[in-house]
Amino acid sequence: MDEVYVETPLGIATISGDEDGIASVSVTKEAANTPSKTIPSHLQKAVLQLKEYFDGQRTDFELTLNPSGTDFQKKVWAELLKIPFGKTVSYLDIAKKLGDPKTIRAAASANGKNPLWIIVPCHRVIGSDGSLTGYAGGLWRKKWLLDHENPVKQQSLF
Repeated sequence: MDEVYVETPLGIATISGDEDGIASVSVTKEAANTPSKTIPSHLQKAVLQLKEYFDGQRTDFELTLNPSGTDFQKKVWAELLKIPFGKTVSYLDIAKKLGDPKTIRAAASANGKNPLWIIVPCHRVIGSDGSLTGYAGGLWRKKWLLDHENPVKQQSLF
């Protein structure tokens, strides 16, 4: 499994994967790693697409994904991939899509264990009341990502 470090507006992203696909993308809370100078060929596409996303040139990722997780987690992550760029859904919406609203806590837990930061858009899941609820990377990153995907045009009061 190879790993590269990429600078983003939200911190240093770590991308891990091999010839079978991208296994994980995460962001560090501190600048513990410096950006990689060389990138293995099987990670180059992920690095490029992540840069394009942050540059506002990409709304969907076209990568082979290979995350580790339970069958239920993978079902939740598959639902997350269906959330359109710039849109949000609630944890309850995800549970209903899975066929059982009672699985809301399990769906929220699987959402929180998503190993593919941004690529599997767990940041697009919010509370039923519209609140920004838990986010492994910090709520300020979740807000930044949602604003990046759906910028609000400032209107003058004058």
